[in-house]
Amino acid sequence: MDQLAAAVLLPGFTGTTAPDWLRRRVADGLGGVVLFGRNVVDDAQVAALCSELRSVRPDVVIGIDEEGGDVTRLDAGRGSEVPGNYSLGVVDDLDLTRSVAASIGSRLAKCGISLNLAPSADLVLTLDDPIIGVRAFGSDPVLAARHIAAWVEGLQAVGVAACAKHFPGHGASTEDSHQELPVLPRTEEQLRAVELVPFQAAVHAGVRSIMTGHLVIPEWGPAPVTLNKHAIDLLRTELGFTGAVITDGLDMKAVGGDLAHGAVRALAAGVDALCLGGISLGDDDIQWLIDSIVAAVKSGELSEERLTQAAKRSLALGLPPSTVDAHDTEIGLTAARRAVRVRGEVSVGSDPVVVDLVVDPSEAVGDVPWGLGPYLGEVLPGTEVIASRDVTAEEVARTASGRTIVVVTRDAHRHTAARQLITNLTNLGQDVVHVETGVPGPDLGSVARIDTHGGSRVSLRAAAELILKGTT
Repeated sequence: MDQLAAAVLLPGFTGTTAPDWLRRRVADGLGGVVLFGRNVVDDAQVAALCSELRSVRPDVVIGIDEEGGDVTRLDAGRGSEVPGNYSLGVVDDLDLTRSVAASIGSRLAKCGISLNLAPSADLVLTLDDPIIGVRAFGSDPVLAARHIAAWVEGLQAVGVAACAKHFPGHGASTEDSHQELPVLPRTEEQLRAVELVPFQAAVHAGVRSIMTGHLVIPEWGPAPVTLNKHAIDLLRTELGFTGAVITDGLDMKAVGGDLAHGAVRALAAGVDALCLGGISLGDDDIQWLIDSIVAAVKSGELSEERLTQAAKRSLALGLPPSTVDAHDTEIGLTAARRAVRVRGEVSVGSDPVVVDLVVDPSEAVGDVPWGLGPYLGEVLPGTEVIASRDVTAEEVARTASGRTIVVVTRDAHRHTAARQLITNLTNLGQDVVHVETGVPGPDLGSVARIDTHGGSRVSLRAAAELILKGTT
């Protein structure tokens, strides 16, 4: 029973090597681990870490969030080498999407990672959404469905399991489930017509896992989907999914209560694998979770049959990935260049002023480097960079002293200060180029607008190249 309970756990941990306690737990049947930026130095180090774990048990599940674009773990220190879903949706080339996913998967496979907690099958259904944004392929469920299927196919062709998330779709939410419990103003019929379309496409494409969202659908009752049997049953019966259902991080505040209580409720609702990676756990924490799950079986709160089924599905995600080499170091920049869109005429001098307007990224993104300044500075050595949260239009105008001002934002439509800065600079008569790296919002009056549709390293480099072409 302890082994069954251990098999459904996918914890996170601290360090870039496998602690002794973790190696012992893997040997004793722990389902696996989820890696985060805190576990990553470079690909060679990750490969060594995965090799450590697989030397203990070859079929251990090793997962990671490598969506590409704004959400990256392997490139957390410098920004992703490929653009994210929104960029790929804008280009709308299924072969490109499939190839980008295969490139990501091949890189993960070389590291020894068997499960990628991607792609995001959510849609952009409100500009007020604080958590999905450019992680989605767009707003059109049919377009998103095509690309979700292509992404799943590309990733799984190289032997890495995909995970479509966050069922039934986070895009209509205006709350971040890392911090609070979102309640979606959606009926089941609306979900069927819109949000569930990409998830159905993922199932048809053979996706091996699906992640639940910590979201309340009022028609499904007060429990969030992760703890909601009706929701999981719908996924199994109506969508026909037979793979592993994985929770979003059970440590997120939207779940509430303690980890053990959430773990038991999720398993009872029909979930198979419990993602616990957002926080670093230790040996005592793992034992507490195992004891809690076993106690729930003994009390009748959770059936042994349900736990056995969950353990089997969870462990199936640990098959070592293939050695197919589809990694393409150039495809990311190629895709990012194709995704850039321009409104107006980009014309700047040789020494522009770049204002990288800093806002806090979502917890899903984390502390990944962002900003156009370093990239434009490489190609235009006279570039002056201001990286600030609260710089005023007057301060920027004084610094620019007649030079072109490039204001770089992330979802300016969600940040009053960002909108006001661009509007105020325009009202002062300044020559402003607006570079938006998030979901494109309203035009704010700049002389030119560049939409990169993502803040990845390659997306920012593509924008810098475009600005260079417009220098006078």
